Amino acid sequence: MSQATSLTAADLKKFSVEQSLELFLQLEAPAMSEMNGEYPATLLQQPSLLATLAGQVSVRNPLVPWLCKAFRPVDVENGRGYNTFRTMGRIVQRFPMQTVIAPSRYDGKPAYQLVYRAYNSMCGDIHMVDEVRRVSSNLYLGIGTWGFTNRQRQVALPFMLEGPTAPYRGDIGTPRKGFALSKEVPALRN
Repeated sequence: MSQATSLTAADLKKFSVEQSLELFLQLEAPAMSEMNGEYPATLLQQPSLLATLAGQVSVRNPLVPWLCKAFRPVDVENGRGYNTFRTMGRIVQRFPMQTVIAPSRYDGKPAYQLVYRAYNSMCGDIHMVDEVRRVSSNLYLGIGTWGFTNRQRQVALPFMLEGPTAPYRGDIGTPRKGFALSKEVPALRN
């Protein structure tokens, strides 16, 4: 853990996907109460050319750049969140999520999880789930996943969060009818 606490954002940007996942397995989940506000987000090295191109189009797009993820605790076990983008000079919130502390799909240890399926959005439609763990104070490593099969949802898509740097702007999103957390988080399936 001491090595992780000395790592910087610049260090994480140099990591391969394998190094990011190896580090993730050594980290601990932040408390629900810790994740409160807006956290500037950066996509890290991706596992393939296709994933890199998809990331360039979706979150590094100069016309609609991804700015941050934001969270607020609802209670000790659950929270809410959204992603923020800049669109034509305006700041907009998109892709709402439910947040929970749940066992990671990678090692079964607690991870702060962002479950997009809880709300109607494109990210929910593709079963996106992000897992976040703390690297050090104000620096977090995330592993994003999405897909329609268990195999697709094992592909690690690393990103990092820094902050918080601003307050949470407010809840967005329409709850998805029939949503079941256990269908999105593998460790919660019976």
